[in-house]
Amino acid sequence: MRLLLDFLPIALFFAAYKFQGIFVATAVLMAATAVQMGVIYALDRKLQTMHKITLALILVFGTLTLVLQDERFIKWKPTVLYAAMSIALAVALWALKKNFLKMLLGSQLSLPDAVWGRLNVAWIVYCAFMAALNAYVAALYSTETWVNFKLWGYAFPVLFIIGQGLYISRHIGPAEPG
Repeated sequence: MRLLLDFLPIALFFAAYKFQGIFVATAVLMAATAVQMGVIYALDRKLQTMHKITLALILVFGTLTLVLQDERFIKWKPTVLYAAMSIALAVALWALKKNFLKMLLGSQLSLPDAVWGRLNVAWIVYCAFMAALNAYVAALYSTETWVNFKLWGYAFPVLFIIGQGLYISRHIGPAEPG
């Protein structure tokens, strides 16, 4: 159910794009993401910070796309999101000496500090890579190519998360009492 909920806005965006173009697809993405966040809030009684940031970026970049009739805004939203995540994780880790991943997930996963450090660096690199990749496709290719990239590009996060799961499974310890 959660996986379907996570991918529903992008699937609806893709379908709307194929039938009605980028501007209708952007409006559909905005509405679907708002509904998605409403459902998540109804289930969990809260939204994670990442949910709030994602919703805000989609609404801001989507509104700019629609008001200015300029598809570049929605195409650059993923770059901004991924770059912000990479920078935030890097600044937290190297400047503030905080591991946000451990802060967010430490109560759910018992891992050695060195593993948390490697996971954090992996997320920094992954987010920087995804920001650069989206920027490359958004800047140099047609909107049609970018939309197809967004749909089929979901293989990157799926493979990354599977890889993370395999890596974590080797190091997971007993749950800490809490």
